[in-house]
Amino acid sequence: LPTLAGQAVTLRELRAADAPSLLALLTTEEVSRFISPPPTTVEGFERFIAWTHHERAAGRYVCFAIVPRGLDTAVGIFQVRSLEPGFCIGEWGFAMGSPFWGSGIFVEGARLVVDFAFSSIGARRLEARSAVANGRGNGALRKIGAVQEGILRRSFLRDGVYHDQALWGILAEDWALQRMPQHPASATN
Repeated sequence: LPTLAGQAVTLRELRAADAPSLLALLTTEEVSRFISPPPTTVEGFERFIAWTHHERAAGRYVCFAIVPRGLDTAVGIFQVRSLEPGFCIGEWGFAMGSPFWGSGIFVEGARLVVDFAFSSIGARRLEARSAVANGRGNGALRKIGAVQEGILRRSFLRDGVYHDQALWGILAEDWALQRMPQHPASATN
């Protein structure tokens, strides 16, 4: 997995040494309430990290560690899972420790991941699901240009309760247009 570097964040493959920081940051109630239950031990995160390597090698999944400038360990993850052979359609998700919310590293990292999915893996469509009640997550998806395509009623089970999820999509052609430099209209005199 290549390392993707921005000004404030580096995205790299997860390492076993990331397990303690991921446990500390992704298992808090404010982070974990809107995601599938994360592992509950360092060993559980180590097994998850080993699984990500296996799935990447099989061509079904990529998972990047979110590492802010100045740190060595992960504070969260971006993941992309193939929904059909060849990654033409992928589902992506993210989780990041709350001390880093609002820091700008999500937007920078998300752009790096989406660029990678479209330009390197060859995806033509990325989908994301976010609990309807997750205002911050839905706002982040909207901020990077994802389009809410619908509501998946009672599609996410958490603590014995089914929750509605918003389905978000980004198409490769829309992303390319969004990423094009904006030039002011030429004056014609």
